[in-house]
Amino acid sequence: MSHNLALAQKHAWNLARTLMTTVILFRSENQYCVLPESDLDDADVEALFSYDPYSGGQSVR
Repeated sequence: MSHNLALAQKHAWNLARTLMTTVILFRSENQYCVLPESDLDDADVEALFSYDPYSGGQSVR
């Protein structure tokens, strides 16, 4: 988790490329978090960005 959005985005992109799966950057309380998309099935989170290792990052909003 990170309080810095730019740092969280860099980690999210790196994680997506390492795992070769889509990851979601979301906000939880006052921190930014990253999880693989498949792990967020029905979670009630505020998704901010989606990172696909094949097509890059894009805003969810």
